[in-house]
Amino acid sequence: MEITRIVHRKNYEQITDEIKRHIVNGTLAPGHKLPSTKQLADDYGVGRSTVREALSALKAMGLIDIRHGEGCFVRRVEAHEIGLPVFNSLLIDRDTVLELLEARKSLEVSNAVLAASKRSPDDLRKLESILDEMGRSLGDEKQSEQTDLQFHQALSEATGNSIMQQLLKSISGQMEAAIRETRRLWMYSDASVAKRLWKEHRAIFEAVSAMDPKLAERRMRTHLDHVEEVIRRHLR
Repeated sequence: MEITRIVHRKNYEQITDEIKRHIVNGTLAPGHKLPSTKQLADDYGVGRSTVREALSALKAMGLIDIRHGEGCFVRRVEAHEIGLPVFNSLLIDRDTVLELLEARKSLEVSNAVLAASKRSPDDLRKLESILDEMGRSLGDEKQSEQTDLQFHQALSEATGNSIMQQLLKSISGQMEAAIRETRRLWMYSDASVAKRLWKEHRAIFEAVSAMDPKLAERRMRTHLDHVEEVIRRHLR
């Protein structure tokens, strides 16, 4: 790999970022053994302690394995380990919430299309069971919120794509944490809104059940446009 000599000595973050960049762009493939601590220290023009700090940071990120007596090796990152950075202060960062909404819409529309093409009978049974529970829990804010999340996650599972599933968990988890109080207040305590959401979920299910990707796409987009409208109106 190419080495960029570090101008400021003892800055392990620069080394960490550079090695991470090589791993992410594929220059350092899974299983690749990194140069020794001494070699890296010489190449970067820093002390060995600085290199060790960088390697520890890379290990903490899950990007490398440090095998005592053998060296450092680039890890193969599994699908379930793929996630998004954890954002801070989302409750007061309206722009970030809106970006998460935009990302979620793109992902979930794709999920609906894939699920309509690939769903199994078991997937349909699971989705219908969740919808039945959602219908019974209208007026129960906590349970309605839970079944809503379960429906979208089950839909992502129906795609058969583990990366799509993990991405949805990452985006939804951070968005729910950011707007939890707004979401409960305006989307579940209002009986008419809760009933409309339930009907929208059922419409998506029917399109997926019919294996109609275009219809599933339209109905998911309609649902998420409604959700986004409510959230935008009440974001603090």
